[in-house]
Amino acid sequence: MLSAAARFSLYYSVMARTYKIEVCLGSSCFSRGNRDLIKSIKDYLRKRHLEERVNFRGARCLDRCSSGPVIMIDGDIIEDVSVSNIEKILDTHLM
Repeated sequence: MLSAAARFSLYYSVMARTYKIEVCLGSSCFSRGNRDLIKSIKDYLRKRHLEERVNFRGARCLDRCSSGPVIMIDGDIIEDVSVSNIEKILDTHLM
């Protein structure tokens, strides 16, 4: 059984975790709808009060042009991202 201090330390390390989300801003991803995707991600973060725990930014082309829009979460590249599947993707990676 963990001591109270160990439980608090474990809880704090999990709750204080930060994430990095990058959205490809290349022309192919842009033409495939990353503008709507960016809005959806911002709305998701705001609704779940995650804005302080997520470093959200644009990225140069991620060289997956035929599979865009593309995002990267903590180094994992996710292809074929859309407004219809972004919540499930974020739930999987951030929760």
